[in-house]
Amino acid sequence: MNRIVKFFAIVCCLAVSFPAMAQFNLKKAVGAATKAAQAVTLTDAQMTAYVKEYIDWMDTHNKVCEPDHPYTQRLDSLTKGLTSVEGIPLNFKVYWVVDVNAFACADGSVRVFAALMDIMSDEELLGVIGHEIGHVAHHDSKKAFKQSLLTSALKDGIGATNGTAAALTDSQLGDLGEALAGATYSQKQEKDADDYGYEFLKSHGKNPWAMALSFKKLKALQEEAGAQKESKINQLFSSHPDLDKRIERMEKRATQEGITPPESK
Repeated sequence: MNRIVKFFAIVCCLAVSFPAMAQFNLKKAVGAATKAAQAVTLTDAQMTAYVKEYIDWMDTHNKVCEPDHPYTQRLDSLTKGLTSVEGIPLNFKVYWVVDVNAFACADGSVRVFAALMDIMSDEELLGVIGHEIGHVAHHDSKKAFKQSLLTSALKDGIGATNGTAAALTDSQLGDLGEALAGATYSQKQEKDADDYGYEFLKSHGKNPWAMALSFKKLKALQEEAGAQKESKINQLFSSHPDLDKRIERMEKRATQEGITPPESK
């Protein structure tokens, strides 16, 4: 497995990682004087283009498991029927990396790390995926991505020709990754993503107990890591609200609805 450097918390998503490049293209897109005027007027079309460029870059610079790989087949089986959310098409891939993580982008791209799959059951993985899809549905991922664009990757401005956004350099993509790694969601955004993930899984024939089970696994991993704030495990989910409350909320909801927990495997 490739060892990658931490890059990203949300997108898109939650915290993730990107491979260290031998060389970055440090050439700036345009002069800094154009930053304020152009950055704040990003159109939806430009945002869509930048998100696509970013996820394409990530898929190119991280080892993606082939369609016939056991990791991919397992993820495909788990996510069968999860084709779209609020009109946004979903697509899933596995990164062959040693980091324990997962993330979702504003365009519906969900990336799960092989090391996370190694330590989680199917239900626990579904809980992580459900939560991430909640952030996509509520456009949290899009807002975080745009904010990171404005404050990092595009800090020296963007260029546009006939309304088409200029391509990001490798250096800007690296800056964007670092900004996303430090991005956080509000307590309300996290709670809403939990609730959406619960309903999304249930409405697609998945057991919503997955939400509580994923939080329990994360809590156990945190305890094993010594609950260090710099731990990559702690970065997988925001601490607002804390995992104990999230577990309690999801368990209470499923119990009140008479839903039986999945059998342990």
